[in-house]
Amino acid sequence: MKIRSVKYNFIMNVILTASTFIFPLITFPYISRVLGPAGVGKVNAATSVAQYFAMVAMLGVPTYGIRVCAQERDDRQKLTRTVQELLLMNLILSVFAYTVYFLAVWKIPQFHEEAPLYWIMSSTILFNVIGAEWMYRGLEQYSYITMRSILFKAIGIVLMFLFVKQQGDYVIYGAVSIVAGVGSNLLNFINLRKYVDLRPVGGYQFRRHLKAIGIFFLMSVATTIYTNLDTVMLKFMKGDTAVGYYSAAVKVKVLLVGFVTALSAVLLPRVSYYIENKMQKEFENVSKKALNFTVLISLPVVVYFIIYARESIYLLSSAAFEGAIAPMQIIMPTVLLIGLTNVLGIQILVPLGKEILVFYSVLAGAIVDFVINLIFIPSMGASGASLGTLVAEAVVLVVQLFMMRKQIRSLFSAIQPAKAVLSAAAAGAACFQVKWLGWNSFLALVLSVVIYGLVYVGLLLILKEPLVGEIIRDVISKRFHKK
Repeated sequence: MKIRSVKYNFIMNVILTASTFIFPLITFPYISRVLGPAGVGKVNAATSVAQYFAMVAMLGVPTYGIRVCAQERDDRQKLTRTVQELLLMNLILSVFAYTVYFLAVWKIPQFHEEAPLYWIMSSTILFNVIGAEWMYRGLEQYSYITMRSILFKAIGIVLMFLFVKQQGDYVIYGAVSIVAGVGSNLLNFINLRKYVDLRPVGGYQFRRHLKAIGIFFLMSVATTIYTNLDTVMLKFMKGDTAVGYYSAAVKVKVLLVGFVTALSAVLLPRVSYYIENKMQKEFENVSKKALNFTVLISLPVVVYFIIYARESIYLLSSAAFEGAIAPMQIIMPTVLLIGLTNVLGIQILVPLGKEILVFYSVLAGAIVDFVINLIFIPSMGASGASLGTLVAEAVVLVVQLFMMRKQIRSLFSAIQPAKAVLSAAAAGAACFQVKWLGWNSFLALVLSVVIYGLVYVGLLLILKEPLVGEIIRDVISKRFHKK
């Protein structure tokens, strides 16, 4: 089995994330205009509910599966047994999840009045289970993951323009979003035989997974609560239109978080392998670089999209979504917070087998999110939900920093925050001038991004930021080496 370098996997994951960005960039402006805030809100509310049940069916396997598959990737027999055990556990739980899901849709009025939409969105549960995405990530098959994901997103775009034509087509849009989002998991299932044997091996030992999976499941529950609870609470407390505004703001945030956490996603299997093989120095070096990279990427993203929130919302949605501007500005700092907690939690604590500490931090965030939502959603609507998410993510980071207080100085030793803050502030001031030109959203964003990027990177180079200099030298050396 060919294992690519971290840099190659990172590039593939960036391309994958870029495709995730391009899909809504193409579809959301069209969908928001055709369906309106209420239609978008209905689909997003149904998606959030389905994700809760998918979470139950997956039982914390997605993160645990990456770690254990990375550790056993050199032994096909061990890998086969582990993959079959985890798949069987997920299939059994999916039966339970579907049973409760169907009862909920039948009995809860807000769900039952949109029953066809909820039935369609329930396919998320099955596709997530059979896809075994965790195995492919654990084996670092990022080329395959990227290519088949782009293929199905392209299919989704074609289907959307063909079949979503009017405001009442939100159910069709829900189906298209399933094809684009998790439809490729069908290929995952078909392709499994390339890496593991599908003939039952028998003598399964489910118990050996239960403790770790239980912790990951609780962590997943807490995470899902404060990432989807906002949408569900908004639907019940303020209606579908508020959900539509919030969804527009969150969509931008999710896309940006995907870029920021792209490195962490590919590092989990690699650092798990380092720890399994007692390669401590390699583990520490890659963790320090990941933290520095996260700060350098996420800080300017936060500053830029707070300044250009209006233009971003208008480009992705329309003027009808003006109510999403303030929620987006409030929620933007979570890009930095999530980037840091991804590295600290998923890349450092999880490979070290300290996932229980990650759970405690996420649980604290979920509790705070629920309380803030309860207080501020009634008066602030979508902005109150954004505030809840912001405070929750800050709490998660503070708790993780406290738990790792003995290692913090060493881990953050490579970061020079003053240089990043100064560069981001100067770049923000430079690109802010574009607003006075009065151009349309797309042209303003293109010009401002170019100005912002040049000023930010240029200042970091002038201030001799080590990691930026290293990346530039690496790119130049490879360029000349090819020549």
